[in-house]
Amino acid sequence: MPVVRSSEAVTHEIHGARFVSYATPRSGSEELCAWRGEIPAGTKAPAHTVSREEIFHLLAGELVITLDGRTERVTAGDTVIVNPGATLTVENPTDRTATSWVTTSVGLEAELADGTRLTPPWAN
Repeated sequence: MPVVRSSEAVTHEIHGARFVSYATPRSGSEELCAWRGEIPAGTKAPAHTVSREEIFHLLAGELVITLDGRTERVTAGDTVIVNPGATLTVENPTDRTATSWVTTSVGLEAELADGTRLTPPWAN
């Protein structure tokens, strides 16, 4: 039975945010990946288009999320469903770190507006 202890989670940082990875094929998951996201105050991630569905649940804080041109303010307890092919921007305009829990399927890729493709290690 794969159990990932909090002390065993792998931390990655990119674009000013922190991704604490718990479930990946390297930790025993076959189909899904899951991580805790920490988005510091004042952070605005670049727009990116995702190749797989993501379920983004805000645990703490408040964010402004733009999904395919539609902007919503989300607060702790809200869940955003990001469909494959959607373009997503996440911004934390507050003075506190926001914390999220995200799940997706193995193999997620993201494409930035300039055409750069990312294969995030926390989702593969």
